Amino acid sequence: MSKPKGFEKPVGVRDYLPRATKRLRRIEHSVLDCMSRWGYEPIKTPTIEYYDTVGIASSTSDRKLFKLLNNRGQTLVLRSDMTAPIARAASSLLRDEPLPLRLSYHANVFRAIEEEAGREAEFFQTGVELIGDRSPEADAEVVALAIASLQAAGVKTFKFALGHVGFLNGLFAEALPDRLEDQLALKERLLHRDYVGFREAAEALGLNREQQEELEGILRLRGGREVCQLAAGLSRHPLALESLRHLCSVWEALDDYGVSEHVLIDLTMIGDFSYYTGMVFEGYAAELGFPVCSGGRYDNLLRQFGRDIPATGFALKTNRILDGVEDPESEEELPVLIVYDTNRRAEALAEAGRLRAEGRTAVTRLSAEREESAISTQEAANADGEQGGRYSRVLRFTGENQSVK
Repeated sequence: MSKPKGFEKPVGVRDYLPRATKRLRRIEHSVLDCMSRWGYEPIKTPTIEYYDTVGIASSTSDRKLFKLLNNRGQTLVLRSDMTAPIARAASSLLRDEPLPLRLSYHANVFRAIEEEAGREAEFFQTGVELIGDRSPEADAEVVALAIASLQAAGVKTFKFALGHVGFLNGLFAEALPDRLEDQLALKERLLHRDYVGFREAAEALGLNREQQEELEGILRLRGGREVCQLAAGLSRHPLALESLRHLCSVWEALDDYGVSEHVLIDLTMIGDFSYYTGMVFEGYAAELGFPVCSGGRYDNLLRQFGRDIPATGFALKTNRILDGVEDPESEEELPVLIVYDTNRRAEALAEAGRLRAEGRTAVTRLSAEREESAISTQEAANADGEQGGRYSRVLRFTGENQSVK
C-alpha cells in the first residue's frame, strides 16, 4: 500500500475552511440558544467511550463503530451518536438530579462507512434529550422544539413525518403471530422505504385476502389527523390501539403549539426498530432530498446503564444544513486593516483594541516596504467597491500622521 501524500485525508472526513467553519458555528450557536430558551441545558461528553458500555448501547451497528485499544487492552470506540453517552451520564453523574432532565448538545460523531460518494465518517449533530417523562406531551415538546431549531438554523421550508413503532409492532403481531422472521423482513423493507419490496414480501407470506389487505393497508397510512382513524380500522391489537392514542395526543399537542401544518403522520415510518420504542419522526428540508433531523422515543436505553426511566429526543444533522441550506448571514462585515511602523506601534495597537472592544474585527500588520504596493492595491479595491476585497478599510499608523482609507 502506497504512503498517503501530505495533503490527503482518510475517506469520509473533510476540512472546514474559515467560511464554512463560521457558518457551522452560527448554526450551532443559533440552535443551542433556541434550545436554551426552552429550558435545555448544554452537556459535553468524551469523544472516546468504552465499547462494552456506550458502544454496545448505541443505535449504530457494530460494523460501523470505530474501535481502538487502550494500553490496558480494553476496547474503546469513538462515539457514534450522542444519545448513548448522555444516557450514561444521566444514569450516573446526573442520577440525583430531579426529573425530567432537559439536556442539549452539539458534537462531532464518527461512523465507519463504505467508500461511497457523499457518505461521511465524521459529522456534526446538534440535539436534545428529554429524560424522565413518558407522556405524549414530552414527545410533542421535542417535535415542536425540533421545528423551532430548524427555523433557528435558517431552514425555511420543511416537513416532518411522524410515526410510531408500537403501532407496527402490534399490527404485525396480530397479522403474523409467532412469525418473527417474517415480521422482521417486512420491517426491514419499511425501514429502507422499499414499498415495492414490502408488497412482494407480503404477497409471498401465503396469507388470506383479509390478512393481505391488512398488511398492504399500512402503505396508505400517510397524511393528516385522519390517518389515526384509518389506522384504527386495520388492527384491534391492544398495543397498536394504545400507540395510536398516544400518537393522536402528540398531534393534538402539536396543533396547540401551532406547528401541525409542518407535520404529517406516516405510519410506515419505523426508525431503527431495535432502538426506538414509541414515536419516531424525521424532518425534511425542501432544499435537500434527505432528512436533516431525526428522533423519537427510546424508553429502554437507560435501563442498560442501570436506570430504568423513559426518554425521548432528536438530533439535527448539522452538516447537511450547512451544505444544503442558504446562509442567511452570508454578508459579513469585513475586518479593518491597521498598518503601523514600530515607532507608532502602541498607538496602532490601542486603536485595534478599541475597535475589538466595539465588536469590530481588526487585523494588524507591521509596515514593510515590499508590502506597500499590495496594500495600496487593496485600498483601491475597497475604495472602488470591488467584490473580493479582504478589508473594509485601512488605517495607517506610519510616518507622522494617521491615514485612513
